Amino acid sequence: MALVAYGTYLPHRRLKRSEIGEVLGGGGGKGSRAVAGYDEDPTSMAVEAARGALRSLGSGGPAVERVLYSTSGPPYLDKTNANIVHAALRLDLSALALDMAGSVRSGAGALLIGAEAVVPTLVVLSDIRTGLPGSSDERDGGDGAAAFLFAPAGPGLSGSGLSGSGPSGSGQVLTGIADLVAHASATEEFLDRWRLPGAPASRVWEERFGEHAYLPLAEAAFSDALKQAGITAADVDVLAVAGMHGRAVKAFAAGAGVRRVAEDLSSVVGNTGTAHPGLLLASVLDRATSGQTVALVVLADGATAMIFRVSDGIESYRRTSTVSQQVAAGDDSLRYADFLNWRGYLTKEPPRRPDPVAPAAPPSLRSSRYKYGFVGHRCDECGTVHLPAVRVCVECKAVDRMSEVPMADRLGTVVTFTIDRLAFSPSPPVVAAVVDFDGGGRFSCELTEADPATLAIGDRVEMTFRRTITAGGVHNYFWKARPVATAKTGEGA
Repeated sequence: MALVAYGTYLPHRRLKRSEIGEVLGGGGGKGSRAVAGYDEDPTSMAVEAARGALRSLGSGGPAVERVLYSTSGPPYLDKTNANIVHAALRLDLSALALDMAGSVRSGAGALLIGAEAVVPTLVVLSDIRTGLPGSSDERDGGDGAAAFLFAPAGPGLSGSGLSGSGPSGSGQVLTGIADLVAHASATEEFLDRWRLPGAPASRVWEERFGEHAYLPLAEAAFSDALKQAGITAADVDVLAVAGMHGRAVKAFAAGAGVRRVAEDLSSVVGNTGTAHPGLLLASVLDRATSGQTVALVVLADGATAMIFRVSDGIESYRRTSTVSQQVAAGDDSLRYADFLNWRGYLTKEPPRRPDPVAPAAPPSLRSSRYKYGFVGHRCDECGTVHLPAVRVCVECKAVDRMSEVPMADRLGTVVTFTIDRLAFSPSPPVVAAVVDFDGGGRFSCELTEADPATLAIGDRVEMTFRRTITAGGVHNYFWKARPVATAKTGEGA
């Protein structure tokens, strides 16, 4: 299987580490960390990264047959979170969706399983990392997601990866951009980082012990992978090292003997845990050229080393937004108090309004194509586009003469909006807008990442998948609009 597409997602908001220091005392550190919004979680970010990966192939991608979703903090237990990703991407009913969750190392496992799969497999790594106020985990963590599509490179596997319609059989050649040529792991049980179910933050053993435990494992895995690939460390063009133990990561990278070590992104987005190996690999591929050898080493409860050979397809791969562009698009005006509120460490009095009501299961199932996939209806008689989907056309009154029309990737224009300072929201005020979509369709929705002071009629927006509320133990996922100026973070990398 070849890597044929990848996408990344970095939230729009950033928290300057100096902001933490100003509130709690001390320096706080340099740089900033990426922060998922109050309406984002690992699943919503996974959807955005996956949309970017599939969008980069246009209409020439394979029909995804498996989804592997990895995170250390799944929003649901018992329930499969990957099903939500599957629904939002409008994948075929026959596609298998699985969680690989609960640990940082699960991300490396998902990548390996995807690379060795026998059917087109979408691997999505996503995480929200934080810690107790004032902790190093809070300061050094970060939020983000990355997605990788592995598929056979060759003729006969074209079709829309988003439509779920299956291979079209048009014979279009699908070009790989990288191949996994070797991998090796070293596993040993030791207590480095752990979190009990329900605990708000991780616990970490003394740092010198972790470095002592990780280095031999990293060296063993890397040496074994190089041997399998038939190369030496000097033949590696770029090495990316990811792991939650900063001292061990730096120590291994410094002594690996490779030509170049990739920037670890910690100063600009923080350590994104399960997603970080994917972000680093994507960042390297953004700059890679054909024939290069890329090594990815993941330190998490052991070590896993992967050797990739960059293919000719990298030269023509359509990058609509690189990791560096997503980093640059971040807004670092987030207040520390808002960050604490979103993470549950600072409880603010809510507006004196009725509490949100949890969505019910039966109507959610009946409207799943609209609710998760944002699929509308186009009247076959007059061409009117309806959102939400309806049976009776509002224009010509035709009954059951409708065809599905996916709307999630269409741009729109704000035709009117209102700013509501009384409605319930963890981040008031609520901005509600009426959006006219390119090609037809009008929709009333909430805007996110919009500045009420600068928003104007005529602004361009695109749709983004969000967790709107959590009520009664149920997460309600739906779509919001966001200004196109801030939407660069959700594109394929």
